[in-house]
Amino acid sequence: MDLTAHPLVVRARRLAEDLLAPEAERVDQEGVPPGHIEAVKRSGLLGVTAPADHGGAGAPPAVAREVAEILAGACGATWFVQTQHHTPVQTLARSEHPVRERLLGPLSRGELLSGVAYAQLRSYPRRPVRVRPERGGWRFDGTVPWYTGWGLNDVMLLAGVTDSGEVLFAFAEAREQPGLRASEPMRLAALTAARTVSLELDGLWLPAEAVALRAPYDRWAAGDRIRTLHTSPAVFGVTQAALSLLDTDTAAPLRGRLAGIRRRAYELADEPPPEGWTGRPATARRTRGAESEARAVDAWVGERLAVRSDAYELLRTATTAAVVAGGGRAMSLTGRAQRLAREGLFLLVQGQTAESRAAHLRALSGAPADTGERNT
Repeated sequence: MDLTAHPLVVRARRLAEDLLAPEAERVDQEGVPPGHIEAVKRSGLLGVTAPADHGGAGAPPAVAREVAEILAGACGATWFVQTQHHTPVQTLARSEHPVRERLLGPLSRGELLSGVAYAQLRSYPRRPVRVRPERGGWRFDGTVPWYTGWGLNDVMLLAGVTDSGEVLFAFAEAREQPGLRASEPMRLAALTAARTVSLELDGLWLPAEAVALRAPYDRWAAGDRIRTLHTSPAVFGVTQAALSLLDTDTAAPLRGRLAGIRRRAYELADEPPPEGWTGRPATARRTRGAESEARAVDAWVGERLAVRSDAYELLRTATTAAVVAGGGRAMSLTGRAQRLAREGLFLLVQGQTAESRAAHLRALSGAPADTGERNT
């Protein structure tokens, strides 16, 4: 497939070249403007993987990754706001709840933009957001530590954990309302422009018709863990943008490394999980007679984390080289190189879990990879 000729890739590149990249330094300092969001909505890119029968493009993963690279390389803040949208779309596409027919079309067609409020689930068995049945619907209490796109999103996909250990995802309007209060926008080292806040939930009530997903925590976590093992396309987009600031001789060997790591990362992303995959570390479920299956899972996980660490190392090298090449100009807040370097730092922790953090720290320290083959 010639990705460069795909209509969505062509639209993404045009949007990046005509609007996002020229405005990126201003947006970095002032915030993502509503006009950028409207342009993304009009482009059709919000429906890149959404089902065609609901107005989306139904494009394959390779197209979605190419689009993400282009947007992230042009304006990290705008990319980060819109990338939240794709999880709600995919959640609805797989949902069997009535909300699917109410929202999947508007989200697939880009008529509405959705954010997500579910990263707190990864701290389980802690329950930063608790969900209980109330008045025929559901009551949410607790704190969402990170919510991106406040003031830009139309709706949000909010998640919490019930007393019985189920995860529950439901849609709410992305605005202050009884039981939901947002903090002031956070001042961050990078992507402050994406309008990230924390949310305080104190009896937020949502009707049963707002629910998009209910599942045992372990079942949901198995799919979530796969996503956190793979390298985000944004890493490659920012790396390519940094390399574009270097002279040909400096950039050439780095481009060669980028092509190899990128190719391997996407090959791994397209492979299904091995037999016996449960989403839990293999060492937590080893039993007599299951050693070979557990070792296969360990190897599958370890290879993905290793490639992810390699991609991060190249990202750090490329953005540092761009700063060095820019000299004193790179220290200006209007300098593209320092913006990309800060966005690179952000990507090191975006979607981070305890497992991916440990693997990355081992790679940085030069310690041997942990394949999980110790006895437990």
